[in-house]
Amino acid sequence: MMDLLDLLHQTMSSPWVYLAIFAIAVLDGFFPVVPSETAVITAGVFAASGAPYLPAVILVAAAGALVGDHISYTIGRVGGARLLDRLPPDGRRRAAIDWARRGIATRGGLILTVARYVPGGRTAVTLTMGAVHYPRRRFLAFDALAAGSWGLYSALVGYLGGLAFEQDPLRGLLLGLGLALTVTVLVEVVRWLRGHRRGAARADEPGGDAVSAGAVSRPADAR
Repeated sequence: MMDLLDLLHQTMSSPWVYLAIFAIAVLDGFFPVVPSETAVITAGVFAASGAPYLPAVILVAAAGALVGDHISYTIGRVGGARLLDRLPPDGRRRAAIDWARRGIATRGGLILTVARYVPGGRTAVTLTMGAVHYPRRRFLAFDALAAGSWGLYSALVGYLGGLAFEQDPLRGLLLGLGLALTVTVLVEVVRWLRGHRRGAARADEPGGDAVSAGAVSRPADAR
């Protein structure tokens, strides 16, 4: 355990940690198995002890997320429509894409901020926005808000854990990850409840399903 702690201290005190956080955040934008949030939270925990520098962690995490999201958007814009149409109709990825389309149609670019805290949601939304040719300037504006808030949130969650257990960074990391998981679960519960209520409301309205199906074909902000 001490060897692991020493390794983490050496890694987090290295100036290369900022490049690593940036690269991980970029990859997570279009390859969502990369644990960018864990990396940023970990850096935030150790920032409570002085290294790395918290504002720099927030900046590089947000910048990496912004670049990664734009890569995902570009992939969607170039060939995303064909790629998304090939997804199995009953699969989890198809469900995520359908959720993204509904969110874009009803909330426009603000869905980007919500998707940042939904597992698998950020990639589904950015790919879909590219596939439906959502205006690039609006995408940049909303994504800057989403990436900035995510970088700030993730780093501060870790920082709070580090302050609570300044002499035991591993416990601080567990606290930070626990807080992040709690927020993610709450977002998922709220999203499920809202989706369930909307589905029930549509079922009670004549022709409601047909209207809903047409609404996701073209986002309101993409005119």
